[in-house]
Amino acid sequence: MAGLLYLLYIVIFATSTFVQGKPIVSADAAATARNMMASGWLVRIGFTSELLSALLFLLAAWALYVLLKPVNRSLALLFVLLNAVGVAVESMSLLIRFDALLLLNGDSYLKAFGAYQQQALAMLLLNAGGNGGMITALFFSAWLFPLGYLVIKSRFIPKVFGILLIADGFSLLICFFQMWLFPGHEKLMYPLYPVMLVAELGLALWLLIKGAGPVLSVRAETP
Repeated sequence: MAGLLYLLYIVIFATSTFVQGKPIVSADAAATARNMMASGWLVRIGFTSELLSALLFLLAAWALYVLLKPVNRSLALLFVLLNAVGVAVESMSLLIRFDALLLLNGDSYLKAFGAYQQQALAMLLLNAGGNGGMITALFFSAWLFPLGYLVIKSRFIPKVFGILLIADGFSLLICFFQMWLFPGHEKLMYPLYPVMLVAELGLALWLLIKGAGPVLSVRAETP
C-alpha cells in the first residue's frame, strides 16, 4: 500500500507539474493570460491533479508511518507531521495560483479591473503561489531525514534506500536555499534531480514489488 500510494503520487505530481507549466510564459503577463484562457480546462486538470497528488502524498506518509513505527514511533510521527505541514502549504499555494484563473475568467464584478490590471494581478498570484511552493521544499526535505534514518534502522528495507532518502533530503534542502537566496542560479539544482528520482521512485517500486519483509519481527526502540 505504501509503495502504491507513493508511486501514484510521483506519477500524478509529475504530470500536474508539466501540465501547469505549459501556459506560463516567464515575465510576460499578457501571453500567460492568453494561454491560461485558451487552455482553461487543461489548467484546471493540472490544479486538480496536484491536489490529488498532495492527498496521495499524505496517505503515503501515513502508510509509511504504520510500516516504520515499530522501529521508532516518535520519529515516525515526526516525519508524518513534517509531511502534513508541507502538504498544507502546498494546497494553500495551489489555491492562490488557482485564483489567477478565476481572475481571468471571473464574474462581472472583476471587470472593474482593466485587462492589463487583470493580467498583472494574475501573474502576481501565480508568482505568489510559486513562492508558497518554494516553502514546501523546506518541509519536504525535512521529512526525508527521519524517514531515511528509520529505513536504515529497519531490518526489512535495504539500508541503501535510507541513505538515498537522506541524500534526497540534502538535495531538496539545497534547492530550498537556492530558490530563496540565489533565484537566478537554477542550474545549481539540475545535478540533484537524479538523486531525488532514484531515492523516492526506487523506494516506491521496491515497496510495491518486493514488500517490506518480516515487519512484525522488528523490535521497537524506546522513544
